[in-house]
Amino acid sequence: MPFPRPHIAKQADASVPEIRPPRSKIIKTLIGTGAGNAVEWYDWAIYATFASFIASQLFSKQDPSSAFLATLAIFAVGFVARPLGGFIFGWIGDKVGRKASLTLCVGLASLGSLAIGLTPTYDSIGAGASLMLLIARLIQGLAHGGELPSAQTYLSEMAPASRRGYWASLIYASGTAGIMFGTLLGAVLSSVMPESAMAAYGWRIPFLLGAVFGLVALVMRSRMEESELFTSEAAAHDAVVSGHPATARGGLFADLARHWRQALQVIGLTVGLTVAYYVWGVSTPAYAINVLKVDAAEALWAGVAANLVFIVALPLWGRLSDRIGRKPVLLISGIGSALLFFPAIWFVRDSAVQLGLAMSAMLVFIAGSASIMPAVYAELFPTAVRTIGVAIPYALCVAAFGGTAAYLQAGFGVWFGDAGPTAFALYTIALLLVGAATVLSLREGRGVDLSKR
Repeated sequence: MPFPRPHIAKQADASVPEIRPPRSKIIKTLIGTGAGNAVEWYDWAIYATFASFIASQLFSKQDPSSAFLATLAIFAVGFVARPLGGFIFGWIGDKVGRKASLTLCVGLASLGSLAIGLTPTYDSIGAGASLMLLIARLIQGLAHGGELPSAQTYLSEMAPASRRGYWASLIYASGTAGIMFGTLLGAVLSSVMPESAMAAYGWRIPFLLGAVFGLVALVMRSRMEESELFTSEAAAHDAVVSGHPATARGGLFADLARHWRQALQVIGLTVGLTVAYYVWGVSTPAYAINVLKVDAAEALWAGVAANLVFIVALPLWGRLSDRIGRKPVLLISGIGSALLFFPAIWFVRDSAVQLGLAMSAMLVFIAGSASIMPAVYAELFPTAVRTIGVAIPYALCVAAFGGTAAYLQAGFGVWFGDAGPTAFALYTIALLLVGAATVLSLREGRGVDLSKR
């Protein structure tokens, strides 16, 4: 069988012809990466959606409030486990291979979902049920800590240099699709099943489906090709080690220490994005329902519509960054989000239409950063430490800022009373401006050859 003819395109700098991979390879890469990433975000969505049912089945019924708080605490444990997962799977990605890391991550996430779906009730095995849930969430936290950095690195290395920003938009697009599917699945099950059936076994269905989805993604990823950048780097390293031991590169920690500035840049770029996305992509409908008394169904549908706008905006920003550069897009996104934050809050009142419009406007600007951040991260580091160099600072940042966003949003309301929403908005805007300031310290990465980073 003849090999497919490669497509020829020009690089972003229009200097040297660029060889694009065959269409079949592109499809396999995009679907395999996107499917696994969607499964990860789906896992987090369904746990939050069905937390009340988990609390009633896997914890003691004597104190429902304590049971629910314990369920949320175990949810937070997943964030705590992320940095360790980033270290483990970042090391695997840089030493063994991107494909190995991606396959192991989705396999572990699937195992965690299966364990939750099959955990016996508290009435059956007592505290053992709570312990099994904790272990399952730790497993998922480890897997999720490695998933996003591994997927970002692999996708950025597989993408043609002139389309890296466009390809990178798949990460948040697939993740948001996973969240939306999990939320819609919860709404459908709650609508068609009696509450007694949901409490008894219905809440387990999404977790068992998550295990199946993870298994399908694992098979897809096992059939993907390894990144050529990684294989060429590994071959070059082996040649150096075998020929000149004295010049072999240092250990992992030495490699990371040499790139501490890039690690700080990852943190600076992430702090505002992770909190702003949580506010406008996840929590605002709940705020509208509980505080502004918007109809629950209408608020949720407004959130779904806004997230669809977000998904559509992502590849458009990605394409734009491939034309005008990463830094202009990041600055427009970060500064625009900060400037629009208060007007969007003031616009959200007791109308689901206003809620949807405000969320959509904010998510369009947030999409600018979210779409290309995977490419920007990859463009910061050399191939030898690209996965772990992103994984550790990213996981620490998401755990410290993304993991505490819900707590701080509620806490500011307690600490500052009516001024709580304003105080939290100022906190988020300050983080967005930190991100914008960090952008100014970056080298432009549009169209660069990652092998020369």
